[in-house]
Amino acid sequence: MSETPQEKKSQEQNPPKENNQRSRRTITLFVLVALVALLAIKVFFDQHEKSELKEYYQTELEQSQTKLKEISEELEQKIHEIDSLGGDITELLAAKEEVEKERDQLTATRQANRQLIGRLRRKTEGYEELLKEKDKEIVRLKKVAEQLMTENTSLKTEKNELNRSIVDLNQDKKKLEDKVAIASQLKAEGIHIYAVSKSGKEREGEFKNRQLNTLKVVFNIAKNDVAPLEAKEIFVRIIDENDQVIFDINKGSGSFMLDGKETFYTAKKDVLFDNSQQQLSFTYDKGSDYDPGVYTMEAFTDGYSMGAKTFTVK
Repeated sequence: MSETPQEKKSQEQNPPKENNQRSRRTITLFVLVALVALLAIKVFFDQHEKSELKEYYQTELEQSQTKLKEISEELEQKIHEIDSLGGDITELLAAKEEVEKERDQLTATRQANRQLIGRLRRKTEGYEELLKEKDKEIVRLKKVAEQLMTENTSLKTEKNELNRSIVDLNQDKKKLEDKVAIASQLKAEGIHIYAVSKSGKEREGEFKNRQLNTLKVVFNIAKNDVAPLEAKEIFVRIIDENDQVIFDINKGSGSFMLDGKETFYTAKKDVLFDNSQQQLSFTYDKGSDYDPGVYTMEAFTDGYSMGAKTFTVK
């Protein structure tokens, strides 16, 4: 039995209830699937973002540790440099101690965060600014040191020149003193050597032993206006051809220092030099014959020779 046109139109305008329910379930399921998918996507991206952020903070933490190490080393360098230049290192020492504490805290920190990273950045920037200021101070201290070095070099040059002048003056003084010392040396002049016989007769020139009972030496002390008026010990040595000194301790002979060595003298006389060309007389009684030959008489005082003369015994 076929549907009437009216019934067909009624079915098209009012679909069955069952079709409507199926359609709503389909839509609801689609929405749920879409929501689950969106939630899964959000969770995935949230986890990925957290992982990236954690990795970023960890990298920042490691970089901060490295930076603090570099700052600590640079602070140490600045401390030594400024201290060597005579500057104040109190602030740098305090900063270095603080940096070391920061490094120790970072070493103990297992997980970084935004707040920690931000604080480290601010601290690092502060330390870097301090280092820049200290660089300027080092430049200033170096200029001061260079200026002081220049002044010190100038003073050293002046001191050296003064020392050279003093040395030159001392050398001139020493030369003058040496010249004065030489000029003040006493000289024997008018030297005569006599052979005195037992009868008292004096002979000069060549002697024979029978004529030579006593040897007599006579000379004057030459006038010397430079020499000081003072007591003098005058020594006379009689030397034979073998360079042996004629002496006898029992007859007034003795020893004195000559050129740093002890040497014997034949006769000695203590006098007061008065610059009057005073005459001195020395006698020596040998008590035995002289060996034939040429003898030398030498006169000394204060370690230098006043003069000499030879005589011959036949």
